[in-house]
Amino acid sequence: MEIYSTEEQQAEAIKRFFRENGTSLIIGAVLGLGGLYGWKAYNQHQIDTAEASSEAYNQLVDSGDVLTKSDDFLVNNGESSYAVLAAFVAAKEAVEQGKLDVAQEKLTFAADSVKTPELKATAYLRLARVQAAREDYSAALATLGNSMPESFVAQVAEVKGDILLAQGKKDAARDAYQKAVTAGGSDNNPLLQIKLDDLAGTAAL
Repeated sequence: MEIYSTEEQQAEAIKRFFRENGTSLIIGAVLGLGGLYGWKAYNQHQIDTAEASSEAYNQLVDSGDVLTKSDDFLVNNGESSYAVLAAFVAAKEAVEQGKLDVAQEKLTFAADSVKTPELKATAYLRLARVQAAREDYSAALATLGNSMPESFVAQVAEVKGDILLAQGKKDAARDAYQKAVTAGGSDNNPLLQIKLDDLAGTAAL
């Protein structure tokens, strides 16, 4: 805007500016405030939803009957991160009760729903173990073939070794265990080295 030499010129310039741009300024202000209000309302809705899901999850876990009540929880809170946690807890309970088909269903839900790569990989590993326990070895190996973070290489190789051993494929299982050990899997898991040593001893015979 020009620099005006008198107050009268400044006042006239301001009036002219608002005559020419007043409507667009008002509309812009309304839209700006509306967008701000809408954003705040959206954020508040997200907070309210998260708090409600958290409370429902705590009630589910405290109920002592997660497996029975998890279906309704997943339906009502399927979009929240608590749904994945509930699926993990329900799957564990299902395995303890010998309901492997139910455990597979819950872990499949978790793997399909979770976005975090590490949690998705955890779901895949547990799902593969359940599938192997059901003797569905091809499905278990296919599950392990899903993309997972590099940090899960050792765990994937060990589970693959367990599955191959269950199929009687000792040489392939030994190779899988060796891969797991090479990837550092035995650092915090002494049992892995024992598995490999047992197969090495068998091969020597």
